[in-house]
Amino acid sequence: MILHTRILLLGIILSLLSLNAGFAQGNQLENAAQKAKQENKHIFMNFSGSDWCRSCILLKKTILDTPKFIDFAKKELILVDVDFPRKKKNLLDKVQTEYNEKLAAQYNPDGQFPTIIILDSDLNILAKTGYKRLSPEKYIEHIKTLIKQ
Repeated sequence: MILHTRILLLGIILSLLSLNAGFAQGNQLENAAQKAKQENKHIFMNFSGSDWCRSCILLKKTILDTPKFIDFAKKELILVDVDFPRKKKNLLDKVQTEYNEKLAAQYNPDGQFPTIIILDSDLNILAKTGYKRLSPEKYIEHIKTLIKQ
């Protein structure tokens, strides 16, 4: 019975981890750039306030976490999440917080949330966007248009 419960718990944990739309663990932009170069993809950097920014929460729920976007992202993008949570239970460690602040100073100095930065593998900014009230399919088309410009 205990083994059965552990296997079930492990399955649930693995399922939850796979729902994350593939955002880079550790959120290291340099690693994402290297991976983007190897896989010939663009970088999708999401500046978010995951537990306080209403538009950030809507972007994640209605677009980023949908199967259509996850599928698109796996094929076309390297995802980097630059999060600034405020609730104590969601706070990042000091190293990650400092790293995110460094990225924000460089790529999102106005502190607008959510902000999406599309970069090439050499970390050149191709486009900036944010949350739009679109279906996942229309948002994907929006991202594709930004990449082609």
